[in-house]
Amino acid sequence: MSVSMNITFADLNRGRNTATLAIALLLATTAPAQASAQGARRTLSPSEVALADSIASAEFARDSVGGMTVGIITGDSLVWTKSYGWADIATRKPATHRTVYRIGSITKTFTAVMLWQLVRRGDVTLDSPVSRWVPEISEVRDLPRGASPPTIMQLATMSAGLAREPDPKGDFWSGPVSRWDSILIAALPDTRYDFAPGKRYEYSNIGYAILGLALERAAHTPYVEWEQAHVLTPLGMTRSAFSADSAIASDVATGYEISRSGQVDDTTAQRERRTGRGYKVPNGALFTTVDDLARFVEFELGHGPAAVLDSATLRRQFASPVSAIGPGAGYGPGFMTQLSPYGVLLGHDGSVAGFSARMMYNREADFGIIVLRNATGDPTQISRLTGALLRLLATRAG
Repeated sequence: MSVSMNITFADLNRGRNTATLAIALLLATTAPAQASAQGARRTLSPSEVALADSIASAEFARDSVGGMTVGIITGDSLVWTKSYGWADIATRKPATHRTVYRIGSITKTFTAVMLWQLVRRGDVTLDSPVSRWVPEISEVRDLPRGASPPTIMQLATMSAGLAREPDPKGDFWSGPVSRWDSILIAALPDTRYDFAPGKRYEYSNIGYAILGLALERAAHTPYVEWEQAHVLTPLGMTRSAFSADSAIASDVATGYEISRSGQVDDTTAQRERRTGRGYKVPNGALFTTVDDLARFVEFELGHGPAAVLDSATLRRQFASPVSAIGPGAGYGPGFMTQLSPYGVLLGHDGSVAGFSARMMYNREADFGIIVLRNATGDPTQISRLTGALLRLLATRAG
């Protein structure tokens, strides 16, 4: 199958297709990563490091706005990382591996970990209607006649039939993390169904927020507290948080938006940092570093710790049905998938005002790539950069 080098999950967010398909194309990824990586080198050679650096620096040089941090993971290790540019342009503070970036929708993959933890405990079943925990979903408009409310799995796989966002009538996109759930509930009457649950894929941010609320109520623990105690802390993600708290505030990058005319503006990103993102917490609030996110990728590759999810549950996640987006592409419970020349790629993109991020990995080949950037807009494209780095790693693995 021919796939462009400019591999992007972001395009999948805008796509639609019919049906939900079995994830047969991902069967290879359900095997333990170590099995296919026996004998694989766990470091990059000096020439590979030089090539990766050349690729990343050339891409960043297309606009050189803000900063960018890149990481390559093989097996259970972050084997190479380098930063380019500035965490803050005005103060000339350089981007480093300690720079904290917003990662937007990559947060959804962390919400999915909470889902599978509660499934493992028996607190949640995938085929249960979300109305069991969120009866307020009855306030969402335009549920087709005869249709049932979405299930937990339909929310997790973007097949719940919900619109991407609430109608722009209320102020649902600002407010502190501590109020995200009440803001979400207030937004439900201004949210609609675009089609019946289970019919097809449609990317929905509010759908993932509803999922987060259901999980919070099933766990009898606030969402952020659960994620901190059961995901971030056991993974050693000590410089990750859902708000720019005192532990990380001094290292949070300033976000920049680049207009088509080349103008650079930090107004919206700064405002969102001050006021919060409203209901967008389980679907897009996380701050993190390349070191911390690499620990998460190592976990997703199957290298533990089992205290977060055991290998059997992790395999079950990646063997779950996905919503079909297009040829070789789908959305599973908390991950996007794309069949590529380099095997089956899993991961997620993230984009908020002034920040863009990508986390992509191949469980069979046992490697992953992270790109974090405190700027949005062309001409630098993290999708193009990721494609080039994938080619480097795939050639190396072969």
